[in-house]
Amino acid sequence: MKELMLGNKAAARGLYEAGVLFASSYPGTPSTEITEELAKYEDVYCEWAPNEKVAMEAAFGASLAGQRAFCAMKHVGLNVAADPLYTMSYTGVNAGLVIAVADDAGMHSSQNEQDSRHHAIAAKVPMLEPSDSAEALEYAKMAFEISEKFDTPVLLKMCTRVAHSQSVVERGEREVICKTYEKNIPKYVMMPGNAKRRHPFVEERTEKLREFAETSGINRVEYGSGKLGIITSSTSYQYVKEVCGTEASILKIGMANPLPEKLIREFASKVEELIVVEELDPVMENHVRALGIPVHGKDLLPVCGEFSQNMVAKALGREVPEGRTLDENLPMRPPVMCPGCPHRGLFYTLKKLGCTVLGDIGCYTLGAVAPLGSMEMTLCMGASVSAIHGFNKALGAASENKTVCVIGDSTFMHSGMTGLANIAYNQSKSTVIILDNSITGMTGHQQNPTTGFNLRGDPAGKIDLEALCRAMGFNRVSVVDPYDLKTCETVIKEELQADEASVIISRRPCALLKYVKRKPALKVNADKCIGCKSCMKIGCPAISMKDGKAVVDATLCVGCAVCTQLCRFDAYEGQCEG
Repeated sequence: MKELMLGNKAAARGLYEAGVLFASSYPGTPSTEITEELAKYEDVYCEWAPNEKVAMEAAFGASLAGQRAFCAMKHVGLNVAADPLYTMSYTGVNAGLVIAVADDAGMHSSQNEQDSRHHAIAAKVPMLEPSDSAEALEYAKMAFEISEKFDTPVLLKMCTRVAHSQSVVERGEREVICKTYEKNIPKYVMMPGNAKRRHPFVEERTEKLREFAETSGINRVEYGSGKLGIITSSTSYQYVKEVCGTEASILKIGMANPLPEKLIREFASKVEELIVVEELDPVMENHVRALGIPVHGKDLLPVCGEFSQNMVAKALGREVPEGRTLDENLPMRPPVMCPGCPHRGLFYTLKKLGCTVLGDIGCYTLGAVAPLGSMEMTLCMGASVSAIHGFNKALGAASENKTVCVIGDSTFMHSGMTGLANIAYNQSKSTVIILDNSITGMTGHQQNPTTGFNLRGDPAGKIDLEALCRAMGFNRVSVVDPYDLKTCETVIKEELQADEASVIISRRPCALLKYVKRKPALKVNADKCIGCKSCMKIGCPAISMKDGKAVVDATLCVGCAVCTQLCRFDAYEGQCEG
């Protein structure tokens, strides 16, 4: 049966057909939908883990027990999970273990655009890289075969375009293969004596995988009519095909690590000019150069950002086929917090108080954007809590009474708790604000350990944030409603002046959650409005100015009434229907 599928959905289908029984992931765009789609198959156990390290370790445990297992994350999530990954390369697996990692060239929703191929090379594990939905399904299944054949975890490298574009796939049948767990201390207990004996196994496996890359057909040659040869992979392969058609010969790489050598040498010998077209770092280009083969690559194409048909066409000196031109000079739409976002009132208050705000990863990172402009640092998941400790230890009284950090509830569970433990243990006078919107908002409303529901929406264990913070040694733990600006201001002032560390929990559910009921939209009395623009300071997209007066877009307004607290003239004086 053929079907049009998103790349992430196709990958999930491939996992299902491969007989996956266990999946543990942490949501991260553009990988999130793989696990969400896999969870639609009721005979697969799926969960959201607190972070990527936990997810990978849980998947390893299921593999050890004899069930084919899976975990998914985005590229920066693989940094968090690198600790188990690099040692799993030594232990190998029992049942197959596949790890999807989704890169984000162009940084559509990420703080960097690192190239995950480096992790595969450094960890010495195979990596497969599909270029469309059909290959996402095919490679997901193949990854388990490789995993069990070569006794290794396997990385499945997705990217934004493959994950979120559609192409035709053909469904197959599910086949479940389980193995028996057998005690094997030399293989699975990685203390130095055992690890020393496992390292040669890793090197021998790499050579076997290199031969597999030469002969398996996952890397394929498509000879064209011209004298130009192109080595490429992933979405770059699609751009090359659209631009060159059958004129150029193409070596399409499906196995990003280890890369073939004989195949590349043979291909290079049959073309007059060789170009590597790859997004981000020159991984394949450097491999070709190391073989002593003249090649062009990053001298023609950029090392930064996402490629396009136009860019590839220009680099290759060709025109984009008619009807396929993509206008890259599209108008930009700046990101903005949603109408009724519970974080808006809190950030307004922090700016009003002149606080230094160390931020974290989440939709609340938009607190750095005008007109709020109140966040001054964002590094990685959990870093705000760790950083405020160092910041205040460095500056002491000069910062303690005016500096706060903010972190979302999901991010706090991901990696904020250890930073909070550091504050409690090493005693900095830091004020931590947990932005509890009762969901993992930025990646599309996934559950987390504080919500009380699991991935499928069933009741689950629920972490009590107040009790947790008190158990970690914090005497001062308060809860505020970010829609109540006066109380927020009072509590923040009190905690900044306190002589010990404190936690403020800013709690209100995300305005976009289905169970959060919208109130009737507000309206402005034009006779009372003097056009002072005080209400514009919160940056709500439902409010604009027209003919010198504030107006409310009733289709956007959720009736949060934060704006009414900013108007000294009571111009927001009622609510209209709808």
